[in-house]
Amino acid sequence: MAKLALEQAIAAEWVDQVFEEHRQRQYPRELLFSTIVELMSLVSLGLRPSLHAAARQIEDLPVSLAALYDKVSRTEPALLRALVTGSARRLAPTIEELGCSAILPGWQLRVVDGNHLPSTEKRLGALRRERGAARPGFSVVVYDPDLDQVIDLQPCEDAYASERVSVLPLLANAGAGQLWMADRLYCTLPVMEACEDAQASFVIRQQSKHPRLIQESDWQAPVAVAAGAVREQTIEVKGGRRWRRVELCLHAPTDSGDTTLLFWSNLPENISAPQIADLYRRRWSIEGMFQRLESVLESEIESLGSPRAALLAFTSAVLAYNVLSVLKRSVEQAHRQTQPEGREASTYHLAIQVRSGYEGMQIALPSEHLPITPASEGLAQRLLALARNIQPKQVAKSKRGPKVLKPKEWLDGKAVHAHVSTDRVLKAAKTQRP
Repeated sequence: MAKLALEQAIAAEWVDQVFEEHRQRQYPRELLFSTIVELMSLVSLGLRPSLHAAARQIEDLPVSLAALYDKVSRTEPALLRALVTGSARRLAPTIEELGCSAILPGWQLRVVDGNHLPSTEKRLGALRRERGAARPGFSVVVYDPDLDQVIDLQPCEDAYASERVSVLPLLANAGAGQLWMADRLYCTLPVMEACEDAQASFVIRQQSKHPRLIQESDWQAPVAVAAGAVREQTIEVKGGRRWRRVELCLHAPTDSGDTTLLFWSNLPENISAPQIADLYRRRWSIEGMFQRLESVLESEIESLGSPRAALLAFTSAVLAYNVLSVLKRSVEQAHRQTQPEGREASTYHLAIQVRSGYEGMQIALPSEHLPITPASEGLAQRLLALARNIQPKQVAKSKRGPKVLKPKEWLDGKAVHAHVSTDRVLKAAKTQRP
């Protein structure tokens, strides 16, 4: 199933075609761009521990390892964005055939957020005398919670660049019938005006230093909801644009201690204020996606210090996540009639299944003997047929209960850095039992 989906999402011929259409200074000679993407995908899926280990397994690698790393370190950001958007379009027909429900019927949801890559090892000569952590960059990601797919991505090499500026190229693809949701970092006039100029709608949380208001109406009567009370008003900003501002007063404060949340939106009046407040909760779905990228896939490779190489690794993990999402949907649809309602497949356990069986399948069933359809026609049915052979219990998600809040105690500095022998502590605990 993984091999079929990968062949559809990032087919070698299509990847090389994307390279030809979007390359700027790079050019193919001996090493094709599809080979680089294939090697990085093996690392992202956890099938190889590093790019070096993946390259050593290829018998006919046409270049040296130094040339491979040099090519990876020069991968242009425009290529990465084209890979993500193109592969999402290639997988979309299969996902629609498998079936997906809409959170807000009649609208396409787009959740935007930035993902900053952690510090890397200082293997580059220029970094070895730097005392601070080396940050290779970040990406602004567009996530579709209905499809559970990353559909667009804007990589940025400069870790200190502004996310508010980097999101503007993504909004150029916005259109009518789309609802863009973002955190308070993006509550700026250029971002919201770009959405409205593209005839798209938005729901963005208000920040403390929000754009200056020209005029604001009286608050309407509050409406009680499960989380608290909701009310709204009409606001006017520079340029004569009139939008809605929704206030949610919570019964219990958030983890940050906030008891009141404010949202700006240009949704039509047929979408009520309680709906807008509830829709913003869906923004947290992208945080869960980022967490799965980090824990399930190798999206953060510390040994790749070059910004472009680190961004290529993150993009490869995004492509792998989209493929695993298709497999997850296939398993859930294949066993929908026999499994309890609401049971979900786990991306983590699916990745384990792929890692445990992929190597043996590569030996037993090479690519030349695996029938691959050139288009997505029939792929959904083949995935469903294969998914019926999977035991749902083996890949089911295990939902944990609510966390038990524990009071934080002050510790002396010596106690923080002290260490104990686990064996002695366990033996002492046994002797102290009544």
